Order: sequence, then structure tokens, then C-alpha cells
Amino acid sequence: MGAFSGWAPDATKVRAVTLVDDFQRVLDSLPPDWTHLEFDLRILDEDRYIEAATIVVQINAQPHSKHDWHWRVMVAHEFGHFASWETVRGTLRVLDATGIEGEIAVRQVRSGRVEVTPKWGRPESFRQEFARRRHQ
Repeated sequence: MGAFSGWAPDATKVRAVTLVDDFQRVLDSLPPDWTHLEFDLRILDEDRYIEAATIVVQINAQPHSKHDWHWRVMVAHEFGHFASWETVRGTLRVLDATGIEGEIAVRQVRSGRVEVTPKWGRPESFRQEFARRRHQ
């Protein structure tokens, strides 16, 4: 089927990068004080949209309507009202395990923000640990 008579399509297939690998690559590229990450998620086989939707509901993925990308996923590092990065990674691992292929596109990263926590009445060890964990 083409100019190369000895070419077999299955022989040259390369396994696609998994969603979990893509997400881990994004996490590894972030600065240590990142707080929020937003990315869009698209699956390649739209016939499996309902199946994928029942999985990504665990991370509160917001569906896009009339858009090329299917969901917006918001991730929190150590605090906030978004899904934790550990949960997002686990959910993407489930998508990979079920054979649902897709891609992610980072839309926004925030860093340098810290949660406001009253520290009065707390021991000094708490204050030091809070500053260490929040990179202050």
C-alpha cells in the first residue's frame, strides 16, 4: 500500500506517551512554589467520552461546550479548592489503564501564593514548618 513494499504498519508503531507521563513532565517543570495549575484535557476517541467523563468526575473536571478540548482540570499543589495533584495523577493513570488516549495542554500556572492561616497561639515549631513547606 504505498511506495515501500516491505513496510508493515504494525512494525513501526510507537507507543504513545501516556497521560500520566505527560502530567508528570508538567509537574517536573514547575517551580517549587507553584500553587495552582490549570490544563485542558482532550481524548482522542470521542466515542468513549461518556466512559472518560465518569472517570474524570473524580477530579471535578469542568466540561467545555462547543470547544476542541473536552475538559478543564484545575490542580492544587498543597492547598486550595482544586483537586490535589496526587488525585489528578491517579485519575489520569486510570484513563491510561482503560486504554483511553488523550492529550493535555497547560493553560495557566500560578506560583508564589500562600494560604492565609492564623498563627496566633501556635508554637514556634508550627510557624517554622509552615514557612518551610510554603517556601516563605
